[in-house]
Amino acid sequence: MYKYEMIAEEIQKKIKDGTYPPDTRLPQEMEMCKIYDASRITIREAMELLVAKGLITKRRGAGTFVKAVAPGMTDQVGFSKSGQFSGFSKDQAGRKVSSDVHEFGLKKASKEVAEKLQVAENAFVCYICRTRLVDGKPYVVEYTYMPTDFITGITEDVVKSSIYSYLENDLGLKIQSAHRIARADMPTEQEKKWLDIGDQVLPVLEVEQVAYLDDGRIFEYSISRHRADRFELKSVSIH
Repeated sequence: MYKYEMIAEEIQKKIKDGTYPPDTRLPQEMEMCKIYDASRITIREAMELLVAKGLITKRRGAGTFVKAVAPGMTDQVGFSKSGQFSGFSKDQAGRKVSSDVHEFGLKKASKEVAEKLQVAENAFVCYICRTRLVDGKPYVVEYTYMPTDFITGITEDVVKSSIYSYLENDLGLKIQSAHRIARADMPTEQEKKWLDIGDQVLPVLEVEQVAYLDDGRIFEYSISRHRADRFELKSVSIH
């Protein structure tokens, strides 16, 4: 094991045991050099490894912070790196995916949304509410928020197709990881209409997600409400 891997493992243990709680700023690079008796290059390699694992994020002008990882997720990256993170369209490859757009535009960030996206409260963010359909059948209602400082140029045509494809192919951004929490719930009356549930007693699986680029920037906060009979959770756990 290389020294930078040993340092990354030690910091990961401190994140797991609470020495470095969520949203805590890690010591600065020079301090890390002293703590681990390592060069700046070695420390940077350790930090990049932790970024790749989805455990820390770099905030411009502020430093390096521990991500707000859900309990139990620090040593099991599975849900955040499941195949479904490639985007709904890719997950349904070979089938016809379309979108019914219910709302699309700028919206002031609530306190919760601002905290998730790491933007100022009441800052304008891009808001998208849409139902995703596969072969004409509704599968999921998505409520998506994105920052507007580097996520730019999104049009209704993009929203109707694949946002992730636009981010990667048109904006040249590299999607790295996501932190997700899944829970069961009952659909709202509006969601029953959008998901064509009608009078059935059918729950939805809600997936709350904060997604990151490879440079640690948060590019999305979303809540997806899936029809329980049309959703499969795919996960690969990494030790």
